[in-house]
Amino acid sequence: MVVGTIKTLIIGADGMLGSDLCKVFPDAVKLTHKDIDITDRKQVLQSIRKINPSLVINAAAYTDVDGCEDKQELAFKVNGYGPGYIAEACNEIDAKLVHFSTDYVFNGSKNEYIESDTPDPINIYGHSKLLGEQKIAENLDDYRIIRISWLFGTHGKNFVETMLRLSGEMAQVRVVNDQFGKPTYTVDLANKIMEVAELEAGIYHVTNEGICSWYEFASAIIGNTVPCTSEEFPRKARRPKYSVLVNTKTKPMRHWEEALKDYLKERNA
Repeated sequence: MVVGTIKTLIIGADGMLGSDLCKVFPDAVKLTHKDIDITDRKQVLQSIRKINPSLVINAAAYTDVDGCEDKQELAFKVNGYGPGYIAEACNEIDAKLVHFSTDYVFNGSKNEYIESDTPDPINIYGHSKLLGEQKIAENLDDYRIIRISWLFGTHGKNFVETMLRLSGEMAQVRVVNDQFGKPTYTVDLANKIMEVAELEAGIYHVTNEGICSWYEFASAIIGNTVPCTSEEFPRKARRPKYSVLVNTKTKPMRHWEEALKDYLKERNA
């Protein structure tokens, strides 16, 4: 399969990841939330039937982890049932689906997770994303679910931008040092999609290499960080202590520190 030789549809094209996917797939049909409401089954089926793509990439999601606790119904509609409708449409037209899930489907009690580990979410966001995985599998055989973590990119709100903003607003920025994961650059992830799409159906873990705490990640971005514990910095949604995804199925991507340097160059260019 070669980019440009098949008809590709990107849903969520104006998001942080979607924007970089559009650069990798310049000829794709691009739909934003203004063009399609993925929680509307009838609209999803009609839209995808009409476009009739061979490959559908779904980057639409409700990713506000704390917001999901307040808006649980919305979270399950967007992250759970919506992907199921997209899978149903893909099955009808014999299209392949690439969908993005999250490290937060795991509870964080293990130091690392491979693709076959049993999910056990501890917050609504994780539960809603797991439902999405399940609904896709119920409705379609030809899917690639890609679990990702700690995403940052130049086209949306993310941890890097938050740290840069807070660094200018306060003398010291407190960041938790007891939650560990793998930061992932949207550009690197977008460039990985064609490789995964050509592999067999199933679940994949795709992140940049390198494990760090949020404090270590922040310290690579700004110079005025101060470590604290999760108990000292309570959030509405519980976070897994370890959400380290191990990629066992594809070639590893570069280290997150190298990716971060490129990100900072790109945003300042």
